Amino acid sequence: MDIVMLKRQGLSKRQIAKRLGIHRGTVSGYLERGGQPPPPPASRRGSVLGAFADRIKAWMEEDDYHATWMHQRLKVLGFSGGLRAVQRFVRGVRDRLVRKAFLRFETEPGQQAQVDFAELAVVNEAGETVAKYHMFLMVLGFSRKRYAELLLRPNLTNFMEAHQRAFRFFGGVPAEILYDCMKTVVIRRRGKEPQWNEGFHSFAEHTGFAPRLCPPYASWVKGKVERPIRFIREGFWRGYRCASLASGNRDLLAWLLEQESRIHGTTCQSIAERFEAERVHLGPLPRTDFDTSARHFRSVGKDCIARFDRNRYMVPHRAVCKEVLVRVKDGLLRVFDGAELLVAYQIPEGHGHLVADPELVRALREDPEQNRMKYRRPPEGHKGKARTLGPVATPWAVTVQYRPIAEYLAAAGVGHE
Repeated sequence: MDIVMLKRQGLSKRQIAKRLGIHRGTVSGYLERGGQPPPPPASRRGSVLGAFADRIKAWMEEDDYHATWMHQRLKVLGFSGGLRAVQRFVRGVRDRLVRKAFLRFETEPGQQAQVDFAELAVVNEAGETVAKYHMFLMVLGFSRKRYAELLLRPNLTNFMEAHQRAFRFFGGVPAEILYDCMKTVVIRRRGKEPQWNEGFHSFAEHTGFAPRLCPPYASWVKGKVERPIRFIREGFWRGYRCASLASGNRDLLAWLLEQESRIHGTTCQSIAERFEAERVHLGPLPRTDFDTSARHFRSVGKDCIARFDRNRYMVPHRAVCKEVLVRVKDGLLRVFDGAELLVAYQIPEGHGHLVADPELVRALREDPEQNRMKYRRPPEGHKGKARTLGPVATPWAVTVQYRPIAEYLAAAGVGHE
């Protein structure tokens, strides 16, 4: 402080050094650092961890292991240092790992929605889990308007039907929807080109939105849907007495609508107010709902049977030896050959059943072409014995003239002995 004050009074470095009885280089150093003292000299002592530092970093990237856990395993590997050394090293690395910086981004009205699942448990008075529901949540990116629904199973059929109900609730379809790498959306991801789930991708094309994927292990990318999950868990589900799936869905949606009048902490506007601005930018609803029934491919045998779930179903005989599409939903099984509906059956209870339409049996018996191929009479004299065609009977047979060997010898001028 004295050095800085004397400098402000107009004294030179030489004069300051002489008045304070210090070296002129010390004066220069303090002035360059704005009056701050010099940093402590770096320790020349090597780290006791040595070659074990990389192993500790690898463990920390793998999971959230405690320093005591790592110290015990390092001792087995020959580490002679104490627990404190490992704790200091772990603390320094962990501080650097948690200091992640993010940029908040906002989307244009109608541009994007985000979708995620959450598991909610129903417990009894003893704290035992008696039911598990899977909550589907879709959030519009601009307004933060939310649609949530409880499902028994998060399969593809329920997943797509929840989308359709969400779109009807919003009154339109966003341009794109952001997802995790869930199997109902993408089969596998190799580089930038994902292999989409065929059924879901057809649903997206039919409905008119583009699916988008978050980077792996980067849930913060879809924070607009991650944070409301915690909000619903604590604000609605904790302490709620769920009597049934239907009542739970009814109460959940009513609770979400009540929250739309609150001022959002990020947008500083209510969800209802922002949604009025976003509604007009959503895409139109499709004219028809997508067929969300489960899709399965089956081969039809020569007995006109397609097998599904340990039952046998008869299909029209024109589909014999073909691969057909079996669609199942709400106890109804439909069989398609391309876009043509071949037959539909109610799925029987239990297994081992043969389900057949008498009209298909009659059509097969009365088909003249089938009867001609299966029941034509063999040629006369065949009587079931094996036959072969001789050389005279073949269409490519030719007539060959035979001559004595003497004629060939005479023509060649060779005498005959």
